Amino acid sequence: MKKNTILLLFCIAMMTTSVYAQKIKIKTGIEVLKQTKFKAIEGKRVGLITNPTGVDNNLKSTIDILHEAPNVNLVALYGPEHGVRGDVHAGDKIETFTDPNTGVPVYSLYGATRKPTAEMLEGIDVLVYDIQDIGCRSYTYISTMYLAMQAAAENNIAFVVLDRPNPVGGLKVEGNIVEDGFISFVSQLKIPYLYGLTCGELALMINKEMMSPTPCQLEVVKMKKWKRKMKFEDTNLQWVPASPHIPFAHSANFYPVSGILGELGYMSIGVGYTLPFEMFAAEWTNAEEFAKALNAKGLAGIEFRPIHLKPFYSVGKGENLQGVQVHLMDFDKARLSDIQFHVMEVAAELYPDKAVFDNADKGRFNMFDKVSGSDFIRTEFSKNHKFSDIQSYWMKDETQFKNQSKKYYLYK
Repeated sequence: MKKNTILLLFCIAMMTTSVYAQKIKIKTGIEVLKQTKFKAIEGKRVGLITNPTGVDNNLKSTIDILHEAPNVNLVALYGPEHGVRGDVHAGDKIETFTDPNTGVPVYSLYGATRKPTAEMLEGIDVLVYDIQDIGCRSYTYISTMYLAMQAAAENNIAFVVLDRPNPVGGLKVEGNIVEDGFISFVSQLKIPYLYGLTCGELALMINKEMMSPTPCQLEVVKMKKWKRKMKFEDTNLQWVPASPHIPFAHSANFYPVSGILGELGYMSIGVGYTLPFEMFAAEWTNAEEFAKALNAKGLAGIEFRPIHLKPFYSVGKGENLQGVQVHLMDFDKARLSDIQFHVMEVAAELYPDKAVFDNADKGRFNMFDKVSGSDFIRTEFSKNHKFSDIQSYWMKDETQFKNQSKKYYLYK
């Protein structure tokens, strides 16, 4: 009898925990917009910039929500990189078509133009932006948002951002600010590599400081109950892949770990395997030796585990590779973007004839520089292959940006 009682209490406790785990803690911008009966766009002719991540807390598409709302007139859709439906490979161009679900025209913002033209905006009263970003400068959705804000200002159209969480939280700021001469679609804004803002907060900053001479008529529909210290898993929201190689919420944590090095095609970073952005491997490394040397650095919050693999596609396709998987043991202590530079350093120490900038395709240096926001990282690092030679430059703007951006915080 006593055993049965204990078992019953255990089951009740587990059920309670399960229910709590499923409870949604926050409301995203689209949830708040619904709650206000679409007040911000009521009676307006709406153009929606979105992709599959634009969903409510029950995973219903923002496209369908606005299309069905009786007091909203959805007249156009605009697709960023990867497309409105998320079926386009990274870098592939998208063409204009009609959405079969709604009959609404879909204009590409990753094709012939990346900025909405006056023709694309004809008959639009307000542009609405609802995309889940990943908090990293080189991820192109914020570039789309910025250019769309410019177009809205130029065409006297209102701009509404339906805010969403920064999946790496609102506290991590890492990397230098983009230099003049290195502005591109993967570094469109003069912000650090990790910028610690939600898309709504970033929009406020853009509108105040980067929209010379004319800001747009901006409104941010704030989330409810989001806190800066939250990572995405703390929100209890469902993750929708932000792009084909960001399939899980934790993938956003790893994108800055290896994304800059990944531009060179020098090593596999897990794209083409089951661990996108979570690893570093090549044919010429010894997994155990590589992991031991990296762990000897004692990087805060990080552990490197030896890994053996054969990628299905991309770098190292069909080859037996060895390397390391990166484990984030303490996310709050870890500096994410530094990890790839430590990997580059150790690779040069252990395998001098494989030093990164002596072996990587020089034709890819330009993209590396654009993503880094400067050519200083490449030119200085290549001299001695030491992170210490670029570390102070990489970190030089972080404190100033943290202080500068606080005035745009919408959440504590």
